[in-house]
Formats: sequence, C-alpha cells, structure tokens
Amino acid sequence: MITLTKEDGPADLDGVTHLTIGVSWDPTAGSSGGVLGKLRRKTGTDLDLIAVAMQGGEPVRLAGLDSLDPMGNGSLAHSGDNQTGHGDGDDETVTVEFARLPSAITSVVFVAAAYKKGSSFQKARNISFKVYDATGGTTQQVADIWPSLLSQDNGCAVAKAVRVGGAWKLEVVNETGKIKQGDEHALMRFAVSK
Repeated sequence: MITLTKEDGPADLDGVTHLTIGVSWDPTAGSSGGVLGKLRRKTGTDLDLIAVAMQGGEPVRLAGLDSLDPMGNGSLAHSGDNQTGHGDGDDETVTVEFARLPSAITSVVFVAAAYKKGSSFQKARNISFKVYDATGGTTQQVADIWPSLLSQDNGCAVAKAVRVGGAWKLEVVNETGKIKQGDEHALMRFAVSK
C-alpha cells in the first residue's frame, strides 16, 4: 500500500476495472467538554463524498447527496449518505466501473464537502481517503490520500480519474476551497475548476 500525493503525478490504473474511493471521519466536539461536547459527538458531523462525471470541462452527472446511480447503469455508484461519521470503516464510498462509463465521460472528480449548512471540516477529525482496487469482485486497499484540511474551507477536491486514450489514470488534486453550502451548482463549479 502507498500514500498518494499530488507531487507523485498521475498513477496508471492499468488492469483496474473497478476503482473505489472511500472517505471516513470521526465526529469531534471541538473544544467543548461536558454535556455539550457529548451531544456534539453523538450527533456527529455530516461530510459528503461526491463524484462529478465530466465531459471535457462540463459536469454532466453527480454521484452523491441523493443521487446514488446517476448513470443508471451502475458505472458510477455511491454507497449512500452517512450524516454522522459514526461507525467503523469507510463512511461513504464511490465506485467507478470504467468499462461501463459512457465514452463521452473524460474524467471523474472526487470532492469531499461539508455541503449541508452547519457542517464543517473543523467538526470532524481523522478524515482520510482510501483508494481500492475492486476489480474481480474483491476489494483491496491500494493507497491512502491524506488531504490537507487545515483551512476554513468546506470543500476539498481530493482526486481525479482521467481518461487518457483507452486507459485511465488517477491523480491527487488535494485542493481546498469554499463551496456555498446547499448549492449543487456551486459544488459542480468547484469540481470544474480542478
């Protein structure tokens, strides 16, 4: 297993037919102790993993939030919304089946966002992204991506799968920015800029 960084450049996905990106986080009470801290940990915080399918520079489909199979054929599938960060393992995942993606899709941008009002990266801790090779029906973790989330931003473009001829490459983007909470178009514009 490796830790992918932006400086590594694109990683070849030769032989990978199914790629899964997973995000996990733990709720935090921040600096609150006592009853208020316990309440904040119990309710958790809602981060979202979103995959934006791009046709050139245009977003055409979004997996995440309330859209679990935006292509209608399982080629871009989201596991569902975890609104608290509670539980073991990945809290949300997106799986891409490259062969079934329409040929017009040139890239898929993976974005983590504190999308809903009142949520923020500062209300979560131990945020991590895992990359899995899910080829052949088994899921094997092949890499970690450790995002830089020490900012007041509420969006992080984590990675981007890019079609290069008949093959795919995965590159780490790891860029944060502000997204207007609750605004799906702002989320897509953020993905386009990466």
